[in-house]
Amino acid sequence: MMMKIGNVYLKVVVERFKSVKTLGDKTIEQLSEQDIHWTYNQESNSVAVIVKHLSGNMISRWTDFLTSDGEKENRNRDEEFIDDISSKSELMRVWEKGWNVLIDTLTGLKEEDLLKTIKIRGEKHFVLEAIERQMTHYAYHVGQIVYIGKQLKDSEWKTLSIPRGKSEDYRKEMLAKHRDN
Repeated sequence: MMMKIGNVYLKVVVERFKSVKTLGDKTIEQLSEQDIHWTYNQESNSVAVIVKHLSGNMISRWTDFLTSDGEKENRNRDEEFIDDISSKSELMRVWEKGWNVLIDTLTGLKEEDLLKTIKIRGEKHFVLEAIERQMTHYAYHVGQIVYIGKQLKDSEWKTLSIPRGKSEDYRKEMLAKHRDN
């Protein structure tokens, strides 16, 4: 059975969003209650603020995705940048809520939806374009979370990718793993 390109794309993009989420999950796991509120300076955002912003964006963009503007009237974007998360467990509830809305919406899309037009702040986008726009946005912010985590944890940081000095070992391991594929 041959898969259609749109269905393959939707499968791959869900996997990619989940991969980006996993980087955030593994970083937040390493942070303390105090760490989630740390900022470099007054213009910087804490992990708690970044999580609030990501979740707010996800809920706004992906709720009623095909039928309403992605910037919902009830969204208060400016409030997302106020660090009022009370605990790491609250942070995780906010984090998961946004990601669940995103993943549920994406897994409900069909190939024929990809070339439909949706709006974000009144601007028209193909569904495919809106997905790519949000992937870039979310990866950007999760990268900030990872960077903050690495700075805070310093030598206690548990790497999320190939450890320094282990690239060749990893390459050989992957070649051996996929040799028969």
